[in-house]
Amino acid sequence: MAGQAATDVGREQWSGQLGFLLSAIGSAIGLGNIWRFPGVAYDNGGGAFLIPYLVALLTAGVPILLLDYSLGHRFRGSAPTVFRRLGRRFEPLGWFQVAIAFMIATYYTVIIVWAIRYAFFSVSLAWGDDPAGFFIGDFLQDAGPTITGDVVGGIFWPMVALWAVTLVVIALGVARGIERANKIFLPLLVVLFLVLVVRALFLDGAMDGLNAFFTPNWAALSDPGVWIAAYSQIFFSLSIAFGIMLTYSSYLRRRSNLVPVSYVAAFANSSFEVLAGIGVFATLGYMAFQQGVAVDELEGITGVVLSFITFPQIISLMPGGAVFGVLFFTSLTLAGFTSLISILQVVSAAFQEKFGLSRVQVSVLIGGLCAVISLALYSTTSSLAMLDTVDKYTNEIGVVTSAILMCLITGLGLRKLPELQAHLNLVSTARVGAWWRVLVGIVVPVALAYMLVRTVMELVTEPYSGYPWTFVNIVGWGAVALMVIASFAYTAVRWRRPVDDFTPDPIPGFAASAARLGGPTEASR
Repeated sequence: MAGQAATDVGREQWSGQLGFLLSAIGSAIGLGNIWRFPGVAYDNGGGAFLIPYLVALLTAGVPILLLDYSLGHRFRGSAPTVFRRLGRRFEPLGWFQVAIAFMIATYYTVIIVWAIRYAFFSVSLAWGDDPAGFFIGDFLQDAGPTITGDVVGGIFWPMVALWAVTLVVIALGVARGIERANKIFLPLLVVLFLVLVVRALFLDGAMDGLNAFFTPNWAALSDPGVWIAAYSQIFFSLSIAFGIMLTYSSYLRRRSNLVPVSYVAAFANSSFEVLAGIGVFATLGYMAFQQGVAVDELEGITGVVLSFITFPQIISLMPGGAVFGVLFFTSLTLAGFTSLISILQVVSAAFQEKFGLSRVQVSVLIGGLCAVISLALYSTTSSLAMLDTVDKYTNEIGVVTSAILMCLITGLGLRKLPELQAHLNLVSTARVGAWWRVLVGIVVPVALAYMLVRTVMELVTEPYSGYPWTFVNIVGWGAVALMVIASFAYTAVRWRRPVDDFTPDPIPGFAASAARLGGPTEASR
């Protein structure tokens, strides 16, 4: 206890359970909820997709979220701190998660800037009659899958401003910065998006869009790819396994109701995704109605194309489109910003703890470095293909690998799952049973390993998105290599603050029950 008390001195805390919950939900609800889920669901069985989606939520999303919460809350630190306290040889995994967050932060900002600019473009419908040409040519000045270094001023300067605001929030800290921002922006996001959905439901053709979205294709359930898509969507939308929820939970008071909070956060995120699907497909139904085609004949119903090409087309067609556009792109901005600050807090916490830096110092030095890299890479004419490639490799290689390692280390390697389960049950009003250990220790790593192998095989047999091999190897595999190198390089640096003199809170009755089961006790570590 003395070691824990010493390390907790001066550690930041959320103002309360509500502040943590809002911040956790704000992190989970991001750009992918709005522009990724509707298209993924539609392409993978429509209404039938909700079945594997729910299964994935219950068997992978919630269990890994609970794993993140239990690790951060029990071992009281950033990702590198927590994994070092599990064992010195595991510290690289913590830094690998920090590197993932750093990499994502560099490109996440430019998407938010696009949304900010398009909120203003919506007022005058600046994209004219050719939204695709405007976005690719006039706005991005896209040079394709190549590395040019040519800066686009209309993106560079708004990115500078966004980075300045973001780093100020990080510098203000957990309660005064991140929590306060989420308490303002998350309710505003929900209100704005509800207004959008209600408006969309009254458009001509909206019901056709909803029928296309919810009509089940039961045959799709026999396709393994549909189940993989469901696990991928849940996994990437909950902000799990790369340090965010682990770091966030470390700022909770020692007596915190972790299990119910995890359920609320997970189902709030999924509810917003379904709401986004309703709003998006009601709007797509209107577009199909205007063009006199079926909804399934439309193109561009996911990702960047949906948000910045398809939706501007719809906005130009509908009455009051300018207002709809402002609301839509403002919603994208808010969803992106609440996720961005959570991603950067992973980086901030790690450098504060290892190098003994203050919040302000980390914001200026490390946040400033992230901003410089972000501006150098993503305010250029190469941004679109580079973003697409780095996002693919970072999430589907980096994050999945991180999750597999987390499960294997805590489950098979250290046999920590009984202790973490006991910790969750000690501090929570709801309990988790042996099912959680089975899912985290066996089901999740097996499912994710299958996903990872399939992804790697696809990426090594054909170039991602048809880009040149040279480009995808340098940008995609290069990003993965940099994250691995960083994880070992920062592990080799000496800690400026003591982290090893740490003893987790005792769990009444756990040592005796662990001894009966033949598992490791707290004293045997």
